[in-house]
Amino acid sequence: MPPEKLNIVASADAQVSQVFDPHIVGAVNESYVKVAKFGDVFDWHSHENEDEGFLVLRGRIALDFRDGSVELGEGDFMVVPRTVEHRPRSLTDKPVVVMFEPATTLNTGDAESDLTVHDLKRLHPL
Repeated sequence: MPPEKLNIVASADAQVSQVFDPHIVGAVNESYVKVAKFGDVFDWHSHENEDEGFLVLRGRIALDFRDGSVELGEGDFMVVPRTVEHRPRSLTDKPVVVMFEPATTLNTGDAESDLTVHDLKRLHPL
């Protein structure tokens, strides 16, 4: 039997109700593919040992860096290298973003806050 397919946007719309609440879409080797809806502003943080990839599926976001910002729209992809301090934020209402990172990556990196998610939920096919 072939693996199940998943429409990430439709599943995120049905199952992700909070912003900055990443859900696991799937695992590829020792990395997770996660989806989240972004909100107004996230914590400044960095990941000491992990790069982090962002792919915007719907809407627009900004990735703020201490020396400027980069805006990403639908279909845009960017890798934030390890140790680079950044802060994601939405530019449209609840954009849907896929993130690629090692399974050990904590969403707030080196910054512990109310937005830190220790127990990730899984996104399931509808």
